[in-house]
Order: sequence, then structure tokens, then C-alpha cells
Amino acid sequence: MTRLQSGKYQQLIDNIEHLLAESKRQVASKINTVLLTTYWQIGKYIVEYEQVGNEKAEYGSRLLRQISDDLTLRFGKGFSKSNIYQMRKFYLTFPKFQTASGKSEVESPAYHKLSWSHYFEILKADSDLEIRFYINQCAAENWSVRELKRQMKSMLFQRLALSKNKEGVLNLAEKGQQLQKPEDIIKDPYVLEFLNLPQKEQYMESDIEDQIIENIQHFLLELGKGFAFIKRQYRMQIGSRRFSVDLVFYHRILKCFVLIDLKRGEITHHDVGQMNLYLNYFRNEENTEGDAEPIGIILGAYKDQILMEYATQNISNKMFVSKYQLYLPKKEDFEKELQHILDRKQNKDD
Repeated sequence: MTRLQSGKYQQLIDNIEHLLAESKRQVASKINTVLLTTYWQIGKYIVEYEQVGNEKAEYGSRLLRQISDDLTLRFGKGFSKSNIYQMRKFYLTFPKFQTASGKSEVESPAYHKLSWSHYFEILKADSDLEIRFYINQCAAENWSVRELKRQMKSMLFQRLALSKNKEGVLNLAEKGQQLQKPEDIIKDPYVLEFLNLPQKEQYMESDIEDQIIENIQHFLLELGKGFAFIKRQYRMQIGSRRFSVDLVFYHRILKCFVLIDLKRGEITHHDVGQMNLYLNYFRNEENTEGDAEPIGIILGAYKDQILMEYATQNISNKMFVSKYQLYLPKKEDFEKELQHILDRKQNKDD
């Protein structure tokens, strides 16, 4: 039998493939919605039972264990004590996730995009602000559960929130990270624990660069949404001299080049001047129609804040100086300062 190879036949197959893929997506989406609704309802039943019995906290723990044992006996896997606990917290956190008629009352459609595995991790967060941020950001950037766990361990919410005032923190929680201006893509510090470089050993800047290239997917996750990798050691001929910037990216949302220079130790004012040179070159020689002003990020292990303020003063280019650290941050190092921002009665930026 002769195999059909015409363009129209291939289009037929492509159309069927698209239809089946979309059908599978819709089925998976409906199954996920039903599962979330079911777990929310289980949490509701548990809370209502506790309220009627006015149960004490210590009994509540035994109750969850008993529910877990009985449901596991009847239905098998999926009803561990930790899972039951998170179902209960799911309802307490989102008491209007579903109405009696089955219609969602959740403000953002992001809440139905995530799987129960995502919620299981997100509900481990301590504050409502943090929970809502990770829901919105996870849906917007389509994080896998593994990527979500990494971002939570790296204290992404706290790192972004510390650069904002109280109103900005609240907005971050409700809408996620909004990328509208160069400042929105900057973190301080950047967490590079995935490089697996020893903290106390001597290493060269090229060592950091090599490890970043080997772990480029992890680095793109740390940079955030919108970054596309262009090249390492991007060479520039300026006058009679040659220069190279360590890493060059293009930001699809801000429509601009992003240059990153790595420093193994403290960032100096000479590094600022060098980055300013690179940005001028890119603006004049590499930008094409439609490109916004390039952005420069100098990443170093240390920085003198006062020195950097003077070094970058009156520079018109979009340049930022941030620290990196080779280990996951400690939660207490961020929580106290963030709480201070939220508790302040007056803020000059409000």
C-alpha cells in the first residue's frame, strides 16, 4: 500500500495531533480541578467536625492520624497524615475556594492552574503573603514542583520583598513579580547554591562562569522569567583594544540585552566603570530597532554599599550591583527585616 505524502495529508495528521493534544490537556485540567475541589471539601469536612466537637489541639493531631489510617485502609495511597493536614490547611487558607454550587470564588485563575503537589509545597509557607506570591508566580512561570521547591528554599519571596515598601510587598503577594522596568528583574543577593562551589576554597571568576554554563537551566531559573541566553565571553572591539563581558542575555519582556560580569571578591569602582563602557558599546553597536537600553549587572561576593552609591551616581546607564552567595540563605536572616517593613507605621515611600 502506497504511503500518502502530500502536503494536505500531512496537514490532516498535524490537525489530528493538535486536537488530541488539546483534548488531553483539557482532560488533565478537569481532573486537576476535580481533585483540588475534592481535597478542599475534605478539609472543610474536617474543620467543621472539629468546630462542632470543639476539639483541643492535642486531640486534633490524633484525629488527623485516625482519618489518615481509615482512608488509607479504604482507598490506599494518597492519604498520609501530612496530606490530610495540608487538605485541612488548604480549606483554612482558602475558605472561598468553592461555593456550594461548585463555582469558584477565587479572584485569580492562577489558583486552578496548579496541581495538588504544588499546593502541598506552597502551603508549607508561614505567611498568607508568601503563599499567595508562590501561587501567582508558580502559575505565571509554569514552575515544576522541583523548581517551586528550589525557589522556596532560596527565599525568593523574601529576597524580592526586601527591596520594596509595604505597599510593594502586598502587591508582590497579590500579583506576583511584575516585570515592567529594569529594577524589577534585580535580586540582591542572587543565590547560586546549585553551582556546588566550596565556600572557603579559592576559585577564579572563570570557575564560576564555567559552573554557570554547566548549570544554565538552574541559573535561568534564578534570573527569573524572560531571560534568553545569548553568549559567554562576548567579545567587543573598542578602539584599539578588545574587551569581553562574561555573560550576555536578552530579556524577552523588557526587550533589551542584559550583561552580567562576575567578580570572585569585592566589587570595585573600576568594575562599575568597565560595565558602563560595555553598556555604551552595546547601546551604540549591538542594539537594533525596537531594543530598549541594555542593562548591566555586576555580581560579586561582596560590595561596599556607600562606595557603590558614589561609583554609580550620575551614571545614566541601567546598571545594578548585587551580591551572590553560594549557599541557601537562612530564613531568620530575612524574616526579621521583612516583618520590620510590614510593621512600620510610616514609610517615606508609602
